[in-house]
Amino acid sequence: MNTTLQDYPAAIFDLDGTLIDSLEDIADSMNAVLSSHGFAAHPLDSYRYFVGDGIATLVRRALPENDSPEETIRQCVHEMREEYRLRWREKTHPYDGISGILEELYRRGIKLNVFSNKPEDFTRLTVDEFFGRERFQEVLGVGPSVPAKPDPAGALRIAEVLEFPPERFLFFGDTNVDMKTARGAGMNPVGVLWGFRSAEELTAAGAMKVLRHPEEILSCFPERN
Repeated sequence: MNTTLQDYPAAIFDLDGTLIDSLEDIADSMNAVLSSHGFAAHPLDSYRYFVGDGIATLVRRALPENDSPEETIRQCVHEMREEYRLRWREKTHPYDGISGILEELYRRGIKLNVFSNKPEDFTRLTVDEFFGRERFQEVLGVGPSVPAKPDPAGALRIAEVLEFPPERFLFFGDTNVDMKTARGAGMNPVGVLWGFRSAEELTAAGAMKVLRHPEEILSCFPERN
């Protein structure tokens, strides 16, 4: 592809691990559920590998291996939603510089979007709370009409609404799921290292480049003369 950086008028951002650091609130919520069932809690770092694939997968990874019937899993998914509803903004915050970077991209005319594996209601609450919706074209979370990443349906829906071809999007995320989603949608995956996973994971999943610091996002969208 002979595409230059100035050919990308739109961006899709993952939320947790890309725009916001939410790991402590997620871990505290899930550990509360585990404790209520008499299961051992997990250290914070374990949640770096539990998150990224949606709430049901998070619960399955956190519960004791080979000892969790489906009814227990369903109950814990419900309880996790309720615990997280109480905690979702206690310790969560945008990564340093992210708010200003989004504002600058908005000023440059980049069409900004969010696609998260959080449930749709939490995704919208979080974006409203920390960034405001006015800078974003589409804000998608998992719901009845939006399957979880790496299914590319949500990303393709954004492209359709904006009427841009998928290849003109940069897709920013911190996990292999995000990179696979971008590839599946025909978009351009950019990995970020201030989130939850490693450069090796992102590169192996198809990242076309990997950013080490949030301010590097701006270099992906040079100002037009």
